[in-house]
Amino acid sequence: MDMQYETVIGLEVHVELATKTKIFCACSTEFGGEPNTHTCPVCTGMPGSLPVLNKRVVEYAMAVGLATNCEITRQCKFDRKNYFYPDNPQNYQISQLYLPICHDGYLEIETAGNKKRIGIHEIHMEEDAGKLIHDEWEESSLIDYNRSGVPLIEIVSEPDMRSGDEVIAYLEKLRLLIQYLGASDCKLQEGSMRADVNISVREVGEERLGTRTEMKNLNSFKAIRRAIEGETRRQIERIESGNKVIKETRRWDDNKELSYPMRSKEDAKDYRYFPEPDLVPIIISEEWIEKVKRNQPEFHDEKMIRYKKEYDIPEYDISILTSSKKLADLFETTVAICKKPKKVSNWLMVEAMRLLNEREMEPEELSFSAVHLADLIELVEKKEITGTVAKEVFELIFSEDIDPKSYVEKNGLKTVKDENKLKEIIKAVIEKNPQSVADYKSGKKKAIGYLVGQVMKEMKGKADPSSVNDILFNELEEI
Repeated sequence: MDMQYETVIGLEVHVELATKTKIFCACSTEFGGEPNTHTCPVCTGMPGSLPVLNKRVVEYAMAVGLATNCEITRQCKFDRKNYFYPDNPQNYQISQLYLPICHDGYLEIETAGNKKRIGIHEIHMEEDAGKLIHDEWEESSLIDYNRSGVPLIEIVSEPDMRSGDEVIAYLEKLRLLIQYLGASDCKLQEGSMRADVNISVREVGEERLGTRTEMKNLNSFKAIRRAIEGETRRQIERIESGNKVIKETRRWDDNKELSYPMRSKEDAKDYRYFPEPDLVPIIISEEWIEKVKRNQPEFHDEKMIRYKKEYDIPEYDISILTSSKKLADLFETTVAICKKPKKVSNWLMVEAMRLLNEREMEPEELSFSAVHLADLIELVEKKEITGTVAKEVFELIFSEDIDPKSYVEKNGLKTVKDENKLKEIIKAVIEKNPQSVADYKSGKKKAIGYLVGQVMKEMKGKADPSSVNDILFNELEEI
């Protein structure tokens, strides 16, 4: 009988916080600056420089901890983790080992209709390292310290996940929660959210954990899922061939769908942790915790319940609109202006999502104003522009956030309501298309659709379709 295995998975998720300045200095955290321009003596580890803690980092960490049902450590402190690596300018990292700011929390996930609670062992604050850039042509490595000192929280789960589906559900829920808090944009492609996956396998029914490996270099949910599947297969093959799984850190190559050993965990060096001497302990009062609690936003699950009560829109629309804080905010603000939730939902769900997909953009990149979308909806509702014109104008709102009222006026795009002009165009179209007229007269009523299309083409989409239909019908009946 073949042995049955189960996969046991725990995650270490690093999240770059959305502070304007770094954790221990006033340098910018903005992504994408020229190398080594967002630096100072503190974040480049110059002798004699002293760290000063950014209060906003503590508040963001507390906010994420409260949202994940964690206990907040009332007196926590920083520790010094000593190791040498070129992207680590001080030869140590300031982190939290002994008294992390948050501990013993959980997130509830749902997969295939089943709910499950994933434990969170701890959340701690630390500073990010710099970035090594390897030049293969010159056979050298360059260091960019812009990222050095960017504030991180590390969210360490319990080994409670059993499949790639559960891991993705956990990460998606965690990312959405942090985005709603405004604590981070959680862009995996920019490294502001990074996950290391600890994987082991064991026989079904066995209580003891198997030997785990840690998978690194995972920068997308697809890569994480593939890495879990690939590493699970590799460990099972080793066990069934009589070999032992070695406790080690492995690097995942998503192109080859293979992992490679990076370093052994068995002989990992001692980091010689000790309390950070340059920073005082953090005392967190009940008043401070209450203040952070009061500032917590309405989260995704709560929004979904409220949308069902307040707005007469489909549940599918609600799930998509609330899946991004940017989309949800845009929806709510537009509805507050124009009082037409169904219309707003339609524009966001159809046209906005279409353009996002075409341009390979995330909803968080939407930059147009709710006022301009509300104005566009008003123009359509008052029949001042046609649906065709509205779609063209929306593309410009999406791209350039133009004022639709001014644009329509300036470019003469208002719906033509002059019946004499419409009749003139319709008669000309009837004369040019005798076959379609003959088809209509012989009982093929669908032929009128072609004629309407020709009229709209002549009018460049600026005619009201219902008016065109009425006048065209009358003209054809008189023939």
